[in-house]
Amino acid sequence: MRQVGEYRPRMCATPGTIDALASQPRLVTGDAVDPIALEPVDEVLVTTLVDNSFDALLPGDDRVSRTSFIGQVAAEQFEGGRTSVGLRAEHGFSALVTVRRAGTTTSLLFDTGISPDGMTCNAHRLGVDLNQIQGVVLSHGHFDHAGGLSGLAAMRGGRLPMTVHPLIWTRRRLVVPGVDPFDMPTLSKRALEGEGFEFVERRQPSLLVDRSVLITGEIDRTTEFERGMPPTHQAWDGEQWRHDPLVLDDQALVVHVRGKGLVVLTGCGHGGAVNIVRHAMRLTGISRLHALIGGLHLSGAAFEPMIAPTTAALAELAPDLLAPGHCTGWRAQHELAAALPDCWVQGSAGTTYRLSAA
Repeated sequence: MRQVGEYRPRMCATPGTIDALASQPRLVTGDAVDPIALEPVDEVLVTTLVDNSFDALLPGDDRVSRTSFIGQVAAEQFEGGRTSVGLRAEHGFSALVTVRRAGTTTSLLFDTGISPDGMTCNAHRLGVDLNQIQGVVLSHGHFDHAGGLSGLAAMRGGRLPMTVHPLIWTRRRLVVPGVDPFDMPTLSKRALEGEGFEFVERRQPSLLVDRSVLITGEIDRTTEFERGMPPTHQAWDGEQWRHDPLVLDDQALVVHVRGKGLVVLTGCGHGGAVNIVRHAMRLTGISRLHALIGGLHLSGAAFEPMIAPTTAALAELAPDLLAPGHCTGWRAQHELAAALPDCWVQGSAGTTYRLSAA
């Protein structure tokens, strides 16, 4: 799995400037001065292994394959002592990304869900062999995207490369008035290295899979409305807890489907869905958005004011497929579904999106 840094975008902040002023928008126009040559692919399949919901009754179509009741487990209250099951839903996200190009097929794991065994359980029920993945990409360091790493390590042997932003090791907490601070579980680099993961830490963009998969690195914040996390989200800077609005380690995975445009996969989309898509377009010089899949982080009172402008901007971008999941929230889902009925698709664990070249 080849990894190449091509272009260093204008960064949002240095590690010591985690404050609200850093999230102020700035004008970034035109293509990148040195655009990344992202090689087009014949097809990309994105299979959701972990999401906040699972619906066994959702229909599929020519682009979307669904999973219904696919296995059986012991249950003594039924005749025969067995019952049918579907997939586990949990607050987290994980996707298997399979890229097909020039007769070769490569699979990467993008995030791993929240629990040690949720992602591996669903992969097993779906018949996904995680021993065949060529690498892991973490969208950011929040625990609901990295919890399944231990389960992954336990079921496979050997070394496995992982592409991450260096700030995924940041200590973070939530401080809600009237409630004791919640210290988020923090990833241990030493423990993960001991389990066989080999890290490629980059703030800049990276190219994987023979230059056909782009990891964005840090996202330029250019919109007026995507302001990041509220003051309740804090990070430890080595001396004190400070407001962490940016979640600078947030990055997306991007693939260029030949003749169709960009496929953008987000974990939480802390950089802002519109910021992320525009950033991917600037980096690659490709102005067409084919699909946007993953968490858009529009759930909760602090983020609901962003729903309307985000919906309007995505409508203008006119993707062929929009599949929000995880932390998008039901209010945003309803507004996006109403505004973009031809491209919006309901997310669910076990869904495979097949995006093929023209």
